[in-house]
Amino acid sequence: MARLDDFLAPLHRGVWEVVVPKESVTEPLDPAWERSSVNVPSPGTIASYRKGQYHVHETADEWRVHLDRYDPKDHPLLHLVDDAPLLLMIGGTVVALAQDTRKGKIRDTDAILEEQKRSWQLQVLIGATLLIVGSYIIANPLSFYQGLIHLALPLLLIALGIMLVTRGATFRPPALISGYYLVLGILVVIIGIVSFYLPIAVWSTVILGIVTLWGFGSAYMALRRVAHGRAAVPEGFVKWLFIGVFSLLLAVSILLLPNPTVALIMIVVGVIALLLGITLMVNGVRLRQWMHPRNA
Repeated sequence: MARLDDFLAPLHRGVWEVVVPKESVTEPLDPAWERSSVNVPSPGTIASYRKGQYHVHETADEWRVHLDRYDPKDHPLLHLVDDAPLLLMIGGTVVALAQDTRKGKIRDTDAILEEQKRSWQLQVLIGATLLIVGSYIIANPLSFYQGLIHLALPLLLIALGIMLVTRGATFRPPALISGYYLVLGILVVIIGIVSFYLPIAVWSTVILGIVTLWGFGSAYMALRRVAHGRAAVPEGFVKWLFIGVFSLLLAVSILLLPNPTVALIMIVVGVIALLLGITLMVNGVRLRQWMHPRNA
């Protein structure tokens, strides 16, 4: 006879989340587990229960249990401030760590801890890299934009061309699958190689022209729908109004003030990189903190 509580010891050794297949639990939840009506959204969750600091999400075929730092019943504010943001930031890591446990077996605690160790180190490393890249973009927005066009765009075209070539032919053994994809892929690769030697002004004009046309087109379609009233935009009147106005402003700005607009867009990209970097670094540090053994 096995209860859910019998599988929770790894939580006190630093494992963030224990995933228990339902077939491994033969006893129903004891009355101490209380159904929770307010939770951070979790994919696949059909019900959620709490027991002190324990918090379990029930899905169709498993129980996913983590240990909150604060019991929301006793410390609702501390729980909201400390536990909820952690859940949001660490969600991707939890999903990755839990993938192997979905096969119907409970993995060794030490193995999970080793994965978590690699995870937090990788997150801190990537986070630090994003902080450096984001800072550079904010300090040199136009230089980054020029480098992006001069190097990243041609490489992207070459990579796309190679992908198309592999869809058109196999080389082991040599065989033609699609003449269309093969020829198209070769042409894209050639364009990518040639683009290394094209002036930045040419590529910039093409890209900004495409974005400007896209902006005007999106603004027209969105505002035309909004003009027909709320019934024409059941997915959100304000949402589509914002999309239309923003698209129009973006297109007009690029048309009239291309350099300042590009610089502003690059700065926004840099800020996003900074925020992602900070999030990953904080997430990695917090995950490392969870790995320290704690008392129940």
